[in-house]
Amino acid sequence: MKDILESALCGDELSAQEFSKLYELDLFVLGDAADSIRQEKYQKKTFFNINRHINPSNICADICKFCAFSAHRKNPNPYEMSIDEILSQAIQSAKNGAKEVHIVSSHNPNYTYEWYLNVFREIKKALPELHIKALTAAEVDFLDRKFNKGFERVLEDMAENGVDSMPGGGAEIFAPKVREYICKGKVKAHRWLEIHKYWHSLGKMSNATMLFGHIESREDRIDHMLQLRDAQSEKEKVDSKKGGFNAFIPLLYQKQNNYLKVSEFPSGQEILKTIAIARILLHNIPHIKAYWATLGLNLALVAQEFGADDMDGTIEVESIQSAAGAKSRHGISKDELIYQIKDAGFIPVERDSLYNECGVY
Repeated sequence: MKDILESALCGDELSAQEFSKLYELDLFVLGDAADSIRQEKYQKKTFFNINRHINPSNICADICKFCAFSAHRKNPNPYEMSIDEILSQAIQSAKNGAKEVHIVSSHNPNYTYEWYLNVFREIKKALPELHIKALTAAEVDFLDRKFNKGFERVLEDMAENGVDSMPGGGAEIFAPKVREYICKGKVKAHRWLEIHKYWHSLGKMSNATMLFGHIESREDRIDHMLQLRDAQSEKEKVDSKKGGFNAFIPLLYQKQNNYLKVSEFPSGQEILKTIAIARILLHNIPHIKAYWATLGLNLALVAQEFGADDMDGTIEVESIQSAAGAKSRHGISKDELIYQIKDAGFIPVERDSLYNECGVY
């Protein structure tokens, strides 16, 4: 079994089925390997940022079985924010110290194409120093399909109107059969990858996620990671400009208020193994984020010993994961995040959206 670990550490090109055997290794064997990589890159630093999540609407044209955020029978409270409301929230958050606004929404059939561009323009006009991270590849695909723009044009318009980077949402799990069941009608896996690769070709950075802990297999998770690794490698081969994946974010499935009937959930060991394996396999993606909003603060801190080096940020208001039961609705204060990271034995490092260090505590 250790031959598999050695192959992974050497960057050998094995199949997802072969690499899935990594899960059979002892948790601490995987943890030691992942932590060695993490410490070589970042020592005991744990990164976080001061950010604000804004979700303009929960009215969605698509129906994903795992989603508790969009308006449906289990969440009969539809809403739509105006540009003025979004701008007001961004301005207030900037006053509170936020350096990034993270704008992710539903696939709202009522907003116009120009509406999105106006949101970005107005925020950038009022707050030129605020980093705008906006629109998942799933949203880009939706805008392409609804307005027949071509995803390349959508991405170019985003960049021209103030979007600085893209979040990693909408990836869910790339395995076709699983994807067809949990989010039929949403962006296909190959298109999600094409969208991010084109965004990278514009010299822009993005993140990549994976939704796990539902009906996917271990092999599905590994396949997902390998496809991301390959996409990053393709970018390195054909384009010397800056641009690529900043971070990989394993998002733990939240089980409340949705239509995906899952009876067995991953143990803490399974979650930590997934994070450790991600650090071992994704040698060309710089950061592994233990997103506290889905893992919970305590497990996200433990994950810093198993290859993760980032926690995400203060968030301020979190609507998507909390709708499905995560205890992240009101974010976390900067002081509390710093305290918790220190108490876990790590060095809190405030970063900007592109991982430039802003402060060490």
